[in-house]
Amino acid sequence: MPGGLVALLDDISVIARVAAASIDDVGIAAGKAGTKTAGVIIDDAAVTPSYVTGLSPARELPIIWNITKGSLKNKLIFLLPGALILSWLLPSAITYILMLGGSYLSFEGAEKVMEKLSGTKHGKTLEDPIEDPAKFEAQRVNGAIRTDLILSAEIMAIALNEIASVTDNFLTRALALAAVAIAVTLVVYGAVAMIVKMDDVGLHLAKKESSAARKLGRGLLHAMPRLLVALSFIGTIAMLWVGGGIIIHGTHELGWDGLYDIAHGAEHAVAEATGSLSGVLGWLAYASVSAIVGLVLGFVIVLVLHKVFGFGHGPGKEAEAH
Repeated sequence: MPGGLVALLDDISVIARVAAASIDDVGIAAGKAGTKTAGVIIDDAAVTPSYVTGLSPARELPIIWNITKGSLKNKLIFLLPGALILSWLLPSAITYILMLGGSYLSFEGAEKVMEKLSGTKHGKTLEDPIEDPAKFEAQRVNGAIRTDLILSAEIMAIALNEIASVTDNFLTRALALAAVAIAVTLVVYGAVAMIVKMDDVGLHLAKKESSAARKLGRGLLHAMPRLLVALSFIGTIAMLWVGGGIIIHGTHELGWDGLYDIAHGAEHAVAEATGSLSGVLGWLAYASVSAIVGLVLGFVIVLVLHKVFGFGHGPGKEAEAH
């Protein structure tokens, strides 16, 4: 009996060590994937506040919660199983899916740039009167969840690509993908909730007796419009940078190194010329080339869709804030 107990305890310790190693693998894989998806996360966090702009402040948090639930459903119910099955049956398709998503992000970013430069709008916007608030809110939520599906697909595809380079264990991949999906969703929509309620917090503080609180409140109220403008700008840049970067990497994976060599050549040239700031400025050079690639590709897609096929005009497009 003692011998059997010792053997049992030894087996348990082995299992515990294996489990601990698996948890560690999940953490490493999820962490590496999280850093690679940062650009899409920035874009997601920057774009989402526009979906509650113009609606009642009392409805902002419920709307964000509905979008959060939709995002988790997108990632965990649809994209996670699909990504795992795809990585198992047809791993080479991940590159093409990434490039398709990169093209979409480039299109969205270029469309925003063109609208800013020309002053024209595609589809219904917040400048139009809201005739049915409930219907408009439902459209906003559905539109946000559809946009989230694209961005979430990019996040999951990028994450899977990185996780696959760390481990080939199916369960570890699944757990790491789930960890990335949940963490990204909570970070993005938690940040969005804080951003959209900043003006309410500022208004509350501005009514306090403390002069310091009132000053902070007025500062928040003053900063909120500028923050939303900055987020819109950052979101557009992130779309172009991430979209172009995905295209550059994808073409390299498919054997065409022209864009890849230009981007990395610029990165290395700037890094070598800038000394102590080489890391940051080298990355900035690569990101700038990626954004230019995304912008050019996006312009081509916009022109084809709008001018050739006539998509994106009139009331057929869901109400979106551009």
